Amino acid sequence: MERETLQSALPEYFAPWVQALALRVEAFDADSVTLRLPQDPQLSRVGGMLCGQAMMAAADTAMVLALINQFGAFRPCTTVQMNTSFLKPLAGQDALVQARVLRAGKTLAFGEIDIRGAEDGRSACRATTTYALL
Repeated sequence: MERETLQSALPEYFAPWVQALALRVEAFDADSVTLRLPQDPQLSRVGGMLCGQAMMAAADTAMVLALINQFGAFRPCTTVQMNTSFLKPLAGQDALVQARVLRAGKTLAFGEIDIRGAEDGRSACRATTTYALL
């Protein structure tokens, strides 16, 4: 897998409003993909805090890219479950969204996502996910 392949999946497979998040592939390895979600006032609440909706959309998107990385190609899938815990506010910095595939079978895939500050490295959000592979 190459970074450009993962980056090009964003405009190919995701809705325009997801593309508007301006996610960029930062890193990847055999099990995970890390995206950068740039700080943007349009994604912020009062006090400049990144809103939960943007974090959940970025987490879901990162996991789909992690599945592309796992399988070596896009496989149609749909989110069955996402359990999200918001640990602390994230403000004044970009977010790093690391999605890790825990297990990918024939019909289901399981993963976990950590969203942390790009500058301070502190976790702001954790999620677990289940996807149906179609």
